[in-house]
Parts: sequence; C-alpha cells; structure tokens
Amino acid sequence: MNYIKTAIPGIWLLEPKVFDDSRGYFMETYKRMDFEKHIGSVAFMQDNESCSVKGVLRGLHYQLAPHSQAKLVRVIQGTVLDVAVDIRRHSPTFGKAFAIELSGENKLQLFIPQGFAHGFHVLSETAVFTYKVDHPYAPACERGIRFDDPAIGIDWKQTGQEALTLSEKDLKLPLLKDAELNFEYNGVMQ
Repeated sequence: MNYIKTAIPGIWLLEPKVFDDSRGYFMETYKRMDFEKHIGSVAFMQDNESCSVKGVLRGLHYQLAPHSQAKLVRVIQGTVLDVAVDIRRHSPTFGKAFAIELSGENKLQLFIPQGFAHGFHVLSETAVFTYKVDHPYAPACERGIRFDDPAIGIDWKQTGQEALTLSEKDLKLPLLKDAELNFEYNGVMQ
C-alpha cells in the first residue's frame, strides 16, 4: 500500500498494490500495522456499504464529538467524486475541501479523520461505496453542511443538465457559517 499525504493535513490517499492476472486481481485493502505506521492508531469498529445511482449526492455529513467518525472510504464498483471538508476550528485549512475520484477501477482509498464533513457524488450509472468507521452512527450527534455552500465552493463535477438527487434532510442542511461544530484543531500536522 502506498500512503500519500494530501494538501489538507490529516487526509491521506491510499493506493493499494494490485496483483492482476488472467484469473482477476488481488489486493490488500487494510493492514492495521501498516496503517498505524503511516497514519496512526484508529480503532475501526464498523464497516458500511451503500449502493447509489448516477447523480445521487450524499452529504456533507459529520457527527459531533464525542461520536465523531474517522472514515476509510473506497468504491468497489462505479465512480464517485469523494469530498472531505475541514471543519476543525482554528485549522489553517478550515472550510477547505479535498476532492478526488474514487472508483472500482482505480481502487484508491481515502482516509478522512475526525473533524471533517464528508460527502460523495455518483458519477457512474451506479456505485457501490464502502467505508470503515471508528464510531457507530449516533443519530443525536448527526449534523451536516450544505453541499452547495458558496464559501466552500465544491465543484461536484455535474455534467450538462444532470440533476443532483439529494435526500430531503440533506437539502435542509445549514451553511458552514451556521453549522454546529465542536472540533478543535490540535496543531498536529500529519
């Protein structure tokens, strides 16, 4: 696995070594010892999976501390634009977004630490999205930020007249300036 630092401290891109032959392929998707050596200790406790159709946009979601979630995300089938937004107060990258295409073809993974909002937009006909989290879903701590907040300015890679499909809940999320946040930047530049 190749561990690649991104422009936003704490977010890592993971590029697996894929072994292809006439039978198909093999790759390691997670190896705790290597992960801890590069990123640190994260006690993943749950794996989640979703399947979405083209144009679906899920996000931008987060959970308040102490139930905030670190995530290790990847796409098994299809392609998504995956986005993480720094919502750690006093962070030098507060309000900045990191976006990357994840696909079943490129097999890239993204590690998103606690203190980030997360969302994705399905670019292919369908996409199967999977992720590990270090805390279970806590409905009372669930929060989010508008996907189209102009202060963040995310290019969701819409094509032509493509309509985005969002849940009613996601359409009612506040802008970042109005969002409830309880994350502090700890000054650690990973």
